[in-house]
Amino acid sequence: MSACVRTHATDPHSTRTERTHRPHSPPPAPSRRFRIAGADVSASIAVFLIALPLSLGIALATGAPLQAGLVAAAVGGLVVGRLGGCPLQVSGPAAGLTVVTADLIQRYGWRTTCAITVLAGLAQLGLGCLRVARTALAVSPAIVHGMLAGIGVTIAVAQLHIVLGGTPQSSVLANLRALPAQLARLQPAAVSVSVLTLALLLLWPRIPGRVGHLLRKIPAALIAVAGATTAASLIGLSLPKVDLPSWSSHALAGLPEGPVLGITAAVLTTTLVCSVQSLLGAVAVDKMMATRPGLTARVGRSRLDRELLGQGAANIVSGALGGLPVAGVAVRSAANVNAGAVSRNSTLLHGVLVVIAALLMVPILELIPLASLAALVMAVGIQMVSLHHIRTVTRHREVLVYAVTTFGVVVFGVLEGVTLGIAVAVAVAMQRLARTRITHEEKEGVHHIQVRGQLTFLAVPRLSRALHLVPQGAHAVVELDGSFMDHAAYESLHDWQSTHTAQGGTAELTGRRTSTRVAGAGHTGGEATPTGERTASPGCRCRPWTPWRNHQCEPLETAPPSGHPGEPSGSASLGNSQSDSSDPGDTSTSPAHSTNTSTSDVGSGVGSGGRQLAQGISAFQRNTAPLVRGELARLAREGQRPSQLFLTCADSRLVTSMITSSGPGDLFVVRNVGNLVPLPGEEGGDDSVAAAIEYAVDVLKVRSITVCGHSGCGAMQALLTSEPGGARTPLKRWLRHGLPSLERMADDNRPWARLAGRAPADAVEQLSLTNVVQQLEHLRAHESVTRALRDGALELHGMYFHVGEAQAYLLTEGSPENGENRENRDEVFDHVSAADLPTRDLA
Repeated sequence: MSACVRTHATDPHSTRTERTHRPHSPPPAPSRRFRIAGADVSASIAVFLIALPLSLGIALATGAPLQAGLVAAAVGGLVVGRLGGCPLQVSGPAAGLTVVTADLIQRYGWRTTCAITVLAGLAQLGLGCLRVARTALAVSPAIVHGMLAGIGVTIAVAQLHIVLGGTPQSSVLANLRALPAQLARLQPAAVSVSVLTLALLLLWPRIPGRVGHLLRKIPAALIAVAGATTAASLIGLSLPKVDLPSWSSHALAGLPEGPVLGITAAVLTTTLVCSVQSLLGAVAVDKMMATRPGLTARVGRSRLDRELLGQGAANIVSGALGGLPVAGVAVRSAANVNAGAVSRNSTLLHGVLVVIAALLMVPILELIPLASLAALVMAVGIQMVSLHHIRTVTRHREVLVYAVTTFGVVVFGVLEGVTLGIAVAVAVAMQRLARTRITHEEKEGVHHIQVRGQLTFLAVPRLSRALHLVPQGAHAVVELDGSFMDHAAYESLHDWQSTHTAQGGTAELTGRRTSTRVAGAGHTGGEATPTGERTASPGCRCRPWTPWRNHQCEPLETAPPSGHPGEPSGSASLGNSQSDSSDPGDTSTSPAHSTNTSTSDVGSGVGSGGRQLAQGISAFQRNTAPLVRGELARLAREGQRPSQLFLTCADSRLVTSMITSSGPGDLFVVRNVGNLVPLPGEEGGDDSVAAAIEYAVDVLKVRSITVCGHSGCGAMQALLTSEPGGARTPLKRWLRHGLPSLERMADDNRPWARLAGRAPADAVEQLSLTNVVQQLEHLRAHESVTRALRDGALELHGMYFHVGEAQAYLLTEGSPENGENRENRDEVFDHVSAADLPTRDLA
């Protein structure tokens, strides 16, 4: 069979565009016309209806000109929508920035506050260029939630004065002190409008029945403000209302005036709050997109550094045009995703609608009572104190960090409160690191010493006292239940171990993962370290093995000439590499720690392969079976309910449970040479793969199917190098199912599958990527898959695993425009990084 990619001679009369890229590199992206999906139009309207009243309310709460809220909303939609790294996140004036902005306006005035916003945007651009966006995710969730709760309390207390018909003071404490006097002179009209707004806001989402389902499509915030405005106008209440001066008199940014240190602190605070809220909001949007089948593959995961650059550009523009600071807003982003948005066009359209409203709807907007907007913002502030967040931090024993951060933000300010929260979080972490419980007890002549927690120099005196309670010549078991041991603790434990064994005693160092016995005399095995690992003995050329590799200890003199010290001789067998039931992070599952098993354990007359297999089984029964027996017993009772079908190559280097962090009952795995999916009904096809697909989709009801290729695939190499003719061996007959992948790669009219950030290394890698895409097309041809995809009950994923880099890539397909063929879209395999962090909802 031919594996050559066809080439074309240059024809001077041909009108076809020549390829200018080098062979086996991704083709240039095809030009596409701008089109807007109907789902984006409807989503943009829903977001606009939420953003309009909230933008005015947040501007009112900060004390800024009300136009500033509209400017920030428009800039957030247009600039971040175009440049940001999270296509479905909606940015604009955020409630989390209200306290910061209000304080800046009171201290430095509006024009200087705009200049600070511009400087904060420049700082965000610098951070984005340094690619440090993910470091913001290292901030403790307790600090973030505490900061938002403190801001929410500050907002609610301040807006309560406007709700009652008064004017808020400069701080939370001043507002609380003035509250009794304000209650004594409350304005009934303002209170009535505010109560009506809050009632509509609370009751609208709870309208029951089919009618309620239809009505709930209209945002509650819009209904609340519109209802209160209509009621106030019909009754003729005399209340302060929205005042939007002419845009010709709108104040723009000026040169910053004030102390340098104060301006610097203001810029840092604004940068911190804007960046953290936007980045965590992007992560939350990724989590929300994952609930909609196929949306993540179409839109792609958030690129946090690009999102930071987009937010910085938006703050520069917003500040220069006299707008509020811009950040990602979780409420609008959630509405965007839930309304069915499928691209960044929904965010852009929402910004266009805000611009139109700001220019053409001024007479309508000026009918809105300020008390109604204040009630709306007060409700948002109350929602920022989330009971769910409080329960979460309590469960993780971080309620002290949360409480201190909230208190600091309310009493001192955002920057000071966050600083206090960080200090308390560090102190709590140090206290947990230093807290170690050491106990000693004797059972049936064996002395057990348990060490619970991290073993640092602070615990050495107590450890030494416990160790010296063990008599000379006694058998001791030291159980280390922790993940860290510093040098001082290591030296102390090692010195005691050497002394105790020299005096005829035995010491067994154990932990949650390993168990190593150290004898006082006649010991010829490897030396045990206090971490429970076993180092190589002088007669062994092996090193401590990673848990998923079987260990065969060979003397140095028997090593092959090509062997390298500390490296395995040969590759592991397929059976060993496919140990899908073991946890790669659990060294108790590894036969590496039972290499001293004698041949009598596995019977006489067994070869080295059988002995390795028997040793592995023995280690499983001894170490792993007790740990997983309960879970396997449950699966045996309830039956298997895997969440996905994982179809990959039979290559021994691919351990599906390791690269997917899965366990028993998680994956329904199908493996074959080349991860091929024969087309249904194909003459001489393979029914075993089709049967597995049908069983997984129709019987097990899996929610996703993943086709996983890998680097250095022998099947792809065979496809490229095989010549037509010759003997029709079983391997050649099987590999004919990969010929469509060869044809796809040779087709100049189709874009090539490619890796994000670099070109494929060679033709084998290019064919491996193309093969994943082609086999996904074969999957769609199966009746059960087609039906499940049509019903929205199934997702298809492409995956590529680079063995040498231990790096997984997920296929992110470019979305075809209206009328464009699926075959003409880009297929990009992008990195999968350690960014799967818990969703942090932001108000």
